[in-house]
Amino acid sequence: MLNKRTQTANLKKQNLITYTRSNSIISDQFRTIRTNIKFLTEEKENKTFLMTSPGSGEGKTTLIANLAVSMAQQKEKVLLIDANLRNPNIHNVFKTSNEIGLTDVLTGKISIEEATYIPGIGKLKVLTSGSTLVNPAELLGNELMIDLLKKETSAYDMVLIDSPTVLDFTETRILANMCDGVVLILQRGKTGMEKAIEAQRVLDLAHAEIVGVIVNK
Repeated sequence: MLNKRTQTANLKKQNLITYTRSNSIISDQFRTIRTNIKFLTEEKENKTFLMTSPGSGEGKTTLIANLAVSMAQQKEKVLLIDANLRNPNIHNVFKTSNEIGLTDVLTGKISIEEATYIPGIGKLKVLTSGSTLVNPAELLGNELMIDLLKKETSAYDMVLIDSPTVLDFTETRILANMCDGVVLILQRGKTGMEKAIEAQRVLDLAHAEIVGVIVNK
């Protein structure tokens, strides 16, 4: 069946600096992050990375969206998943609908091929969060999510997952345990040291592998 979400969006009004200003200093910083992740995982099969932060407003969604674009610009096949079912924002960044997405795939309403959005940037595909559910932790913690990640990991060079804040929501810890690596996002001047240390402790308890920390300005 033809993917009905295939289109080239008008992204210029969003925070996708790596798309609108690919030669800027900021875009170069994202290329550095991309390269560092590849160096960290070059001898492993790591392909699935979760990005989270101790609290809200740390710039996590903007960062992961730009990183996904940066990777796709290097001809990598990338899947960006919005697993922040409580406060989704990836669809706003890419100016697309959120009527269908991850939740609809996990509940069997639609296939992932039908739910995936193609913004027209390299080989990037985006799976938005989808319709809101009452219990995100229960949905994201079931075997269907594990199976979805296993299947998509084999189909892509990289799978990036945007998640809720790690100190506030259980599902982030569950997802972190499913992924090959976790990148913790902190914001300079906002994220307190105590919260950063607590986030690391929580992720360690979840047996998550923290592969790096990004301090967002």
